[in-house]
Amino acid sequence: MERSSDAALAAPRVAFVTLGCAKNEADTARMRARLVQAGFSIEDDPACADAVVVNTCSFIQSATEESLEAIFDVAGLPNVAAGAALIVAGCMPARYGDDLAGELVEARAFVPCSREDDIAAVAAEALGLDELPARDAEAPVVLPGSVSAYVKISDGCDRFCTYCTIPYIRGRYRSFPLDDVRADVAAQVEAGAREIVLIAQDTGRWGADFEEPSSLARLLSALAEQFPQTWFRVMYIQPEGLTDELLDAVAAHANVCDYFDIPLQHVDAGILRAMNRTGSREEFMALVERVLAHVPGATLRTTLIAGFPGETDEQFEDLCSFVEEGLFDYVGVFPYSREEGTRAYDLPDQVDEDEKADRAQRLRDLADAVCCPRIAARVGREMDVLVEGFEEDGQLFGRAMCQAPEVDGVTYLAAGEPGEVRRVRIADTLLYEMEGE
Repeated sequence: MERSSDAALAAPRVAFVTLGCAKNEADTARMRARLVQAGFSIEDDPACADAVVVNTCSFIQSATEESLEAIFDVAGLPNVAAGAALIVAGCMPARYGDDLAGELVEARAFVPCSREDDIAAVAAEALGLDELPARDAEAPVVLPGSVSAYVKISDGCDRFCTYCTIPYIRGRYRSFPLDDVRADVAAQVEAGAREIVLIAQDTGRWGADFEEPSSLARLLSALAEQFPQTWFRVMYIQPEGLTDELLDAVAAHANVCDYFDIPLQHVDAGILRAMNRTGSREEFMALVERVLAHVPGATLRTTLIAGFPGETDEQFEDLCSFVEEGLFDYVGVFPYSREEGTRAYDLPDQVDEDEKADRAQRLRDLADAVCCPRIAARVGREMDVLVEGFEEDGQLFGRAMCQAPEVDGVTYLAAGEPGEVRRVRIADTLLYEMEGE
């Protein structure tokens, strides 16, 4: 049944359930803004909404399963059972296409990544609306206040790593224009953000695809200089993106976190070639040395994959030995996930699931053994800490520049207000957490 114009004026309420990584969080923020500009209102509680958008992740099978569970949970809400619209957005519709509509009959609409800018029209159709009290598309959108906010600088990927579904889900690499990124940053800062985390599938390539090529170093410098009171952090820089220009730009700006998230995935040259990646243990050790020469004391994070097809015991032991070198402050480890549609799916010598899990756990244990002492070595150092808020037990916490959101632990504080930057001395650590005084 279609709503009348009078009913449309009641500003239909839309809630979001977001799965997956920070890039999905940024996509949700963008869709929220589109809806508000079209006259919808945003509802925090899915059980009270006229429409619920589940922004899915489908990077690996476990993420797909988690997204399906969230979709079925929303489908079971009383308001959805009574007629509220369930809209499935993001990676799952992009990856599975029309096949998904035949399987998920509970959903009223599907929005793949490529159509997320059309979310207002999709929501209106799903709700049977023939008219909306449209606002000026240029009117400012009030964002939910957050001390730290994600801003996407590009989408898609051209690397086609043999284990990865991203190019098939997100399409080819495309940088967002500087003015658009600057506008997104300005909106988040106006809403109260004191830290902006720049994200993409491949942040180091930003600007290379422009008619007049630019670089991440220029983008970072422009933002850091325009917003001198805001911290800037860059995530997901592939090894090739760590140019001297970028390293010097980080070193030159005090409000840019001297933090480098470098997904290596492996260190054996043969395994890397099978992944359609480049590099070797020797090259990566030289890369770390070059980073620290330009930015002394920089914080380093990496991610590694255990159990890639064909990984021998010797190659895995070499990966373990590399981790034991203690070059990185933080190491994320994932067992290889065999994904249909990727080139690695049909590679010979697939590693047994139990063996993959065992190798991943051994790597994690080794990483903890070398990384936690690096964190403990910070005791006695003075650091600026961005106060974020309170835990459920009332404990105040924040993060230093050496701690990225959600993945690197927090710093506990005795005093401060959310949004403040406090100078503290690190008094103690527990694994990856720090205590400041």
